[in-house]
Amino acid sequence: MPERARTVIDLQSNSEALALAGEHDAHLKVLEQRLACGLTLRGNVLTLEGDGDACVKAKAAIDELLTVIRSGRPLSPAMVESLMDIAVNAAGKPSEVYGDVVWSHRGRQIGPRTVNQKLYVDAMRKNTITFAIGPAGTGKTYLATAMAVSAFFAKSVGRIILTRPAVEAGESLGFLPGTVSEKVDPYFRPLFDALYDMIDAEKLATLIDKGEIEVAPLAFMRGRTLNDSFIILDEAQNTSPEQMKMFLTRLGFGSRMVVTGDVTQIDLPGGKRSGLVTVADVLADIADIAFIRFDGHDVVRHKLVQRIVNAYKDHDEREETRRRGAAPEAPAAAPRDDGGAA
Repeated sequence: MPERARTVIDLQSNSEALALAGEHDAHLKVLEQRLACGLTLRGNVLTLEGDGDACVKAKAAIDELLTVIRSGRPLSPAMVESLMDIAVNAAGKPSEVYGDVVWSHRGRQIGPRTVNQKLYVDAMRKNTITFAIGPAGTGKTYLATAMAVSAFFAKSVGRIILTRPAVEAGESLGFLPGTVSEKVDPYFRPLFDALYDMIDAEKLATLIDKGEIEVAPLAFMRGRTLNDSFIILDEAQNTSPEQMKMFLTRLGFGSRMVVTGDVTQIDLPGGKRSGLVTVADVLADIADIAFIRFDGHDVVRHKLVQRIVNAYKDHDEREETRRRGAAPEAPAAAPRDDGGAA
């Protein structure tokens, strides 16, 4: 029989106990599901009971959670889920991940929520060029935008440039109504949404009018040298190798680049090879360039999105295994040419 253990954690205040419990004990319910021991909260005293090793791990996880609470960051059940993912499954500390605040706006703190996101933020700080490759919902573009906004207002760069290729599945710019600006606006809506989350609308409009924040199609980058800028290339899986080379060679002095994309969502016509696929082989060994790869565990949207991403990944792996294991079909026998003789 495993040795039973009982661990008591004295909380510092009623407000800390309330933050740990959550509204209607929502946080405690998440903890009970994720930790292999019983939890009882009475007043300011939290008691853990269960297998000895499980209680040790549970106490370490809760200590990390309390460090986040004491840092002043508000919690939600989804955030507690993410923190437990880090504490239980990942090689990282939740307090280090959640303690990193990239940008704050109207009381909302923006920063990494998974270990890979923390590595991504650190890579953007350290390297001149950072590539972020992974599925939707992993925060690739959002965190890059937050880093750009932070760098701009800290005066580390003089402007922000956001760009992406105007390639979408089953649609062409030429068939959309309106001016060039009106044509490209739908393609850049995710980038604008991120900016509006981080900068007041009036201030953002002024910065765009002054050219200090620029949002433009990738084709508009050709022939330019981009100095003193934080430049983000979004949806980079839809670049050709030639476009990727063109973009990367726009880098000027005092600038940083971030390239984001999902190689499972390539919309290039005619089976063209993606520049995001080839660039990892070309630049893998060059200093001051980082590659961060995300997976389904880094999805920070609705939990169902994470399950969808993982289900598609599993399906693709099964299909690839099936294709590799299928024997090639034997060539059809050529018709016999014997002059028509029976």
